[in-house]
Amino acid sequence: MEAIIATRDLKKVYRLGKVEVQALRGVDCIVHEGELVAVVGPSGCGKSTLLHILGGLTSPTSGHVLVDGNDFSKMTDADRTRFRRHTIGFVFQRFNLLPTLTARNNIAIAQHIQGNGFNPHRFQAVVEMLGIQDKLEHRPYALSGGEQQRVAIARAVICEPKILLADEPTGNLDTENSQAVLSMIRNLNKTFGQTILMITHNPEAAAVADRIIHMRDGQIISD
Repeated sequence: MEAIIATRDLKKVYRLGKVEVQALRGVDCIVHEGELVAVVGPSGCGKSTLLHILGGLTSPTSGHVLVDGNDFSKMTDADRTRFRRHTIGFVFQRFNLLPTLTARNNIAIAQHIQGNGFNPHRFQAVVEMLGIQDKLEHRPYALSGGEQQRVAIARAVICEPKILLADEPTGNLDTENSQAVLSMIRNLNKTFGQTILMITHNPEAAAVADRIIHMRDGQIISD
């Protein structure tokens, strides 16, 4: 399998006044195309920092990040923004749905932002897989937490990104909804061949992955 994500000696230092906090301490990792990988570890271990760097949302202090053959260190902020729009989908613990739009329009707006227009066939395939066909005309306030997360996942994958980055996607859900969302993440990986990197502190969530990367104190301690 070909590597779609690779980091080398990745370091991130945050400065809080005169104090330096080392969020990442030389992380080397590889994710192959089509893999479902979970990154686990206690709060503050650096896993969310790693995801934000891999998504081009923040820059490392040093080291290299290659995503789909692109070296982030050689890209401008504008380049990374365009790259994210076409290559990476994001799912967060907070659903971040637009409250005034229906579920249908929350999903469809992602296609319009990307600039390729509305693709009804892709739309139908995604909403059927996620089981939200009968919720499309509802606004977020009328949806359960699990339903909102399904809509958020649909929005993230509707434009067929090569990579889906999920940061604690079940963190705000009860057990039943967590299991349903994890099942759908697994189905996205198996049916569409979606490459997925999922950050979680939940062992049950990590168990659906092909590989589990364990982090502690800004380092990978096992893979």
